Amino acid sequence: MTQADAPLVRNVDARHRYEILAGEVTAGFTAYRDRDGQRVFFHTEIDDAFAGQGLASVLVREALRHVRDTGRRIVPVCPYVAKFLKKHEEFADITDPVTPEVLQWLDTALAR
Repeated sequence: MTQADAPLVRNVDARHRYEILAGEVTAGFTAYRDRDGQRVFFHTEIDDAFAGQGLASVLVREALRHVRDTGRRIVPVCPYVAKFLKKHEEFADITDPVTPEVLQWLDTALAR
């Protein structure tokens, strides 16, 4: 894979998600909502056509790096993000636990 072929991760703030592009195609995304200095990740999805290529890992790693760069903290409601964080302890210092309050807030935020 050349640098030109490397997947690109971008934050699409208006849609509350990070997207990963394979060429010109959106291969997947991880969705979030922001709450009091936290970025609450609640869903990650890779299109079936791109499954098994490691794109979810690239996507989540780049999204979490961006969260760190913006000074926010991570709340991993999404099972994939939670699993990723167990294997990548370099983000432990900016990870907050999933609490009942966060889950209740997220339900309300997503219902809007």
